[in-house]
Amino acid sequence: MQIDLNDFYRRVKDTRAIVLNWLDTLPEGVFTREHPDFAFGSLCGIYSHIAKCYLVWVGNVGLGLPRPNLQVTSVAELREVFAQVDQVVQQALERFEGQDGPIHWTDASGEPCTFSRHWLILHPITHEFHHKGQALALARILGHPHPGNPDTDLVAP
Repeated sequence: MQIDLNDFYRRVKDTRAIVLNWLDTLPEGVFTREHPDFAFGSLCGIYSHIAKCYLVWVGNVGLGLPRPNLQVTSVAELREVFAQVDQVVQQALERFEGQDGPIHWTDASGEPCTFSRHWLILHPITHEFHHKGQALALARILGHPHPGNPDTDLVAP
């Protein structure tokens, strides 16, 4: 069965919008509050990392765009970065469709790697959901849990 990546990514954006809307409701300072027990330190750090993952894998490795240098300190800035992510993913979906041939890349240590173009899109998506769980756990620890409605993972077709 062929996955319609355009529809799949639309659903990912819908779940992300739920989280971004909730992040907008948090009291001032919670979005950037650091916690030493969490990778990337804060909700801002986690979501910046998610965006950077898309921009590196899809944009840089897949499309040959420059590596991102993100400086995010607010939800409004994060929304701008994810608008850029959406444009990069859309460009890749248009360019990669029907061309799931290999992409050859050499990592920073000189190790050669080969990926499919679809993997370059699906990897950041699974990565986003992994870190979304961490962000929601961090928010609970900071005393600002997501209300649970709407659900951050299940979006009706």
